[in-house]
Amino acid sequence: MQGRRPTPADRQPASRPAVAVVPVRRIFTAENRNYFLLLGTTLFLVIFGLVMVLSSSTIESYVADEGFFGRFARQGLYAVIGIPLMLLASRMPPRFWKRWAWPALMAGGALQLLVFVPGIGFGYGGNNNWIRIGDFTAQPSEFVKVALIVWVAWMLSTKQDLLGDWKHAMIPVAPVAGVAIGFVLLGNDLGTATIMIMIVLGCMFFAGVRLRHLFAAVVAIAVMGLVFAATSTSRSSRISVWLHGCTAEDYQGDCWQVEHGNWALAAGGLFGRGLGNSTAKWGWLPESGNDFIFAIIGEELGLIGATVVLALFVVLAIAFVRIIRSTRDSFTRIATGAVMVWVIGQAFVNIAVVLGVLPVLGVPLPLISAGGSALIASLLGIGVVLSFARRTERDPDEPVAQTPAERSRMLAAQRARQRA
Repeated sequence: MQGRRPTPADRQPASRPAVAVVPVRRIFTAENRNYFLLLGTTLFLVIFGLVMVLSSSTIESYVADEGFFGRFARQGLYAVIGIPLMLLASRMPPRFWKRWAWPALMAGGALQLLVFVPGIGFGYGGNNNWIRIGDFTAQPSEFVKVALIVWVAWMLSTKQDLLGDWKHAMIPVAPVAGVAIGFVLLGNDLGTATIMIMIVLGCMFFAGVRLRHLFAAVVAIAVMGLVFAATSTSRSSRISVWLHGCTAEDYQGDCWQVEHGNWALAAGGLFGRGLGNSTAKWGWLPESGNDFIFAIIGEELGLIGATVVLALFVVLAIAFVRIIRSTRDSFTRIATGAVMVWVIGQAFVNIAVVLGVLPVLGVPLPLISAGGSALIASLLGIGVVLSFARRTERDPDEPVAQTPAERSRMLAAQRARQRA
């Protein structure tokens, strides 16, 4: 038996463990610090948001015959869907997002058009920007944001050397983005349209478009925004209250939400009334679990809790900036910058509205406010950035080697390209 040559059948059991080790290594390979900083902060904000949705929505949920925990359970389901979707997106290579940029934008536009179809689209809070199919409801414009980011980033990255000319900088980005934003404005959702405009301008800024071209675009958009706001009595009155303050006649109208939001923040003091002890959520503050959830945070957790929320978004911004600084790829830089403008910009717009710095726009606090479409879309956008973070300091389309054999083949291919 000692002199017998081993047969393939003898060697087969020993080779099976090696085959199984490779997928396990690929799943549990350690990522870089930027990846974990972004992922950890995002997950913490989502968990914190679930706690605050539970605290702020119990009364409204009970009044709506959903039980005390109905809206919290629904938000938890959205988180269960969104977090795996984010992790799945983080495994995709950048070339995947480039390949699907056009189809995603067209699919998002088609979904947005459904809000105008009778029996499917419906309005809420004066905005006709929702669809309902059976028991399923969604806000398509949230997913249009993700598609718009990927498409604009891909388009500008392919024209990187031509962006000094305003024609190349604006065409075809401005017409296509203008159509997408116009569909949202047709549904009277000025808040979402404002965030989408910020996203497009952020893409252009991180692509290196000249500042004078950006300034001209901002002026043109501001003029159109004023004209659009003047065409609506509701929007005009909100702006008037913001500019001139509240009067006794406005108290029952446009001032109600603003005033009760300020009173909730003031009642919290330094340490807050304690988690679950808000009085504003007892029907006094509309949208207490959504657009004005920051007021409930201030009331229950005080100035300290509100400051912690601000600090978490600052940490999130630092993670985005670190990823931008660690890459040499223009597509990665533009898309990451756009997601940062979206998430961080919308967070500070929401907080500014609650504080009275801006007029009421109706945008949620990302990752914290109740709302399935907003949460899932935000997690998907962050998943796109996580896919970039896994490949920083490398060619973004280069596969990540996970085993010594794969690393050796990759290095050999690099040396071959250098000799060629």
